[in-house]
Amino acid sequence: MTAPERPASEPAADQRVTNEQPLEAPSMAGPSHDDQVTVATDAATSGATSRPAPVSEDGHGSIADTTTSPMRPEAPLPPDDLQAQGLTITARTSGQLVRRRFFRHRAAMISLAILIGVTVVAFTSIGFGPFPGWWGQDYEHTGPVINRGAMTLDILPSFIDGDGFSWGPHPFGQDDTGIDYFALTMRGTQESLIIAFVVGIVSTVLGTVIGALAGFFRGWVEGVLMRITDLFLTVPLLVTAAVVANKFASQGILFLAMALGVLIWVQLARLVRGEFLSLREKEYVEAARALGAGGMRIIWRHLLPNVVGTVIVNATLTISAAILLETALSFVGLGVRPPDTSLGLLVSQYQSASQTRPWLFWWPGLCIVAIALTVNFIGDGLRDAFDPKQTRVRA
Repeated sequence: MTAPERPASEPAADQRVTNEQPLEAPSMAGPSHDDQVTVATDAATSGATSRPAPVSEDGHGSIADTTTSPMRPEAPLPPDDLQAQGLTITARTSGQLVRRRFFRHRAAMISLAILIGVTVVAFTSIGFGPFPGWWGQDYEHTGPVINRGAMTLDILPSFIDGDGFSWGPHPFGQDDTGIDYFALTMRGTQESLIIAFVVGIVSTVLGTVIGALAGFFRGWVEGVLMRITDLFLTVPLLVTAAVVANKFASQGILFLAMALGVLIWVQLARLVRGEFLSLREKEYVEAARALGAGGMRIIWRHLLPNVVGTVIVNATLTISAAILLETALSFVGLGVRPPDTSLGLLVSQYQSASQTRPWLFWWPGLCIVAIALTVNFIGDGLRDAFDPKQTRVRA
């Protein structure tokens, strides 16, 4: 009995086995470690000069010579080679990055120079406390009114009015009683700066402490502190400040400043509380708790350094708002009282002279605007410096 014949189109079994190619399963593990190293090495050395391909003895290159094996990644360039190519790698801390970004903020640097200049001139010209000043006039002594108290300051060049620059004995003029108005303006600047900075310090400390305690401990501590904060928010600030200023203004500017600082801490407290609610869930806080650190140590050593940017920026804005608040209260007669003076009180006393002797009104007004603007620009620079997402001023 003979075997049946196969069709011509059907190959033999041994031929099918021979012609079939083994199929490789797709790899699900991703590139190997050597491939990753090769890709990273190629990316790191992409800017370097490529090396010429090796040439055989007969002068003709071969394909095997020009092919780089992925199993032999090139070593990174040593630091000497990087410096030779003009590449410098410098490690900086977070504090160095903040200072670098802040110092590169032109508006903040110009404002800081102006604010420092105004402060130095205000406290050194007429003196402060037991320290005498270099300005020859006094803000308390009267004298004869010269030329109706006109300014002796002349800043126009000689080719315009023929006089050139001159300072004179009374550059800002004189008031109705013959007091040198430059000395009087510097005294008002001193008082306004003291009030603004004391208000900023007091409100910053209160807002930071209350916000930190409420955000970290939660529970009944947060409930009590936040209800007090909401109570302060519901009362209009200017009305409350007027009542408090009327009570403490007669006791001196320090009591007035501390009383005002107690009123304007609520915004910072809410900001700090929000930051602490986010930071208290971080891993390093849990690690500190596991190591036995107490609540106050965690707040002081681990959480407060992470909110210092928010605190500093808000403090600068509070100082700017405080000087405007003091100006408003003194303008309506509820702030600094005579015989002392402030910039707001000077504007209030000589607002009627804005048409006949405008310099009595404009000089204290210009000082108020200069201080408020410079502090705001400094706060803007600090905000950009502490915010790592800002790209306008590169580190």
